[in-house]
Amino acid sequence: MEQDSTDNRQLEEAIRRTCAGETEAFEFVVRRFERPLRAWLAGHLPQGIDVDEIAQRSFIAAYKSLDQYKAGTRFDAWLFTIARYQLKTELTRLRRVADYHSRYAPDLLQRELERRSDDRPELLVARLEYLQMCLQSLAEHLRRYITWRYEEEISLEEMAARSGRSVAAVKKQLWQIRQTLQQCVENRLAMAEGGEA
Repeated sequence: MEQDSTDNRQLEEAIRRTCAGETEAFEFVVRRFERPLRAWLAGHLPQGIDVDEIAQRSFIAAYKSLDQYKAGTRFDAWLFTIARYQLKTELTRLRRVADYHSRYAPDLLQRELERRSDDRPELLVARLEYLQMCLQSLAEHLRRYITWRYEEEISLEEMAARSGRSVAAVKKQLWQIRQTLQQCVENRLAMAEGGEA
């Protein structure tokens, strides 16, 4: 009981100092609540959302709103309420993205398939050759993601475990690699067509 009282005094003091302009005092607040907040978020977040990202946003929002906290009340309840709103905001954003993709993705896919079906066979062969060249030009640590995903066909979860990153980070990395490869192939095609003209 005395330990709780000491912790609460230290917490209130850190909050007071932070509000007074000592931004480094907020580190005590983060250290005190980082693990419980992350654990709570992990139990409430659907798979694929980065717990650390939402926890960080929650601490940033709490820091920015610290002047609204009433000293002597339950800071943990106040912080977890902020985290709940951060979680709701992220879920709303993801629903919007999913809704957008469900409405527009089939149309975009159909257009892309039509465009590709119009490609000449020699263009398809050139694309494959350029893709191979572009793959070879990738850094080794990026090529391993392609190997894992498309040669070994391992899950995103396994890729995350192997790389020590979150599933969301692995998805983002794969997206960036695919964008880089696509741009590389398009650039090579443009250079080749420019050379023929």
